[in-house]
Amino acid sequence: MSDVYQIEIPPSFIALHADARGRLTLPLQSLRERYELCEDLAQHLTEHCRGIHVEIGVDEQEVLARCERGLCSPDGVVSALEAQWVVTRLAELLGWPHPGLETPNPGAQ
Repeated sequence: MSDVYQIEIPPSFIALHADARGRLTLPLQSLRERYELCEDLAQHLTEHCRGIHVEIGVDEQEVLARCERGLCSPDGVVSALEAQWVVTRLAELLGWPHPGLETPNPGAQ
């Protein structure tokens, strides 16, 4: 049976679960499950966060900080590193500035 996995896991997520030599610290199937959970969380939170920002007027960075605190709660389903990744991905999806995202260089080709 071949292992055909169609979802590309970004290097930024793989790095969360790799040692100094780049070897995974958990089984590949677990990595895939963790990635799908984190990506789903980021996708799910986009409309909620956009609503808090627009309807209540909470600053974008404060919305992201609140999300990260919530994800890092004792009842959270992700690790602290995964929570940071989720929030960075969330900022990317929303088009909001975030320290974890590269700033686009308009002069770059």
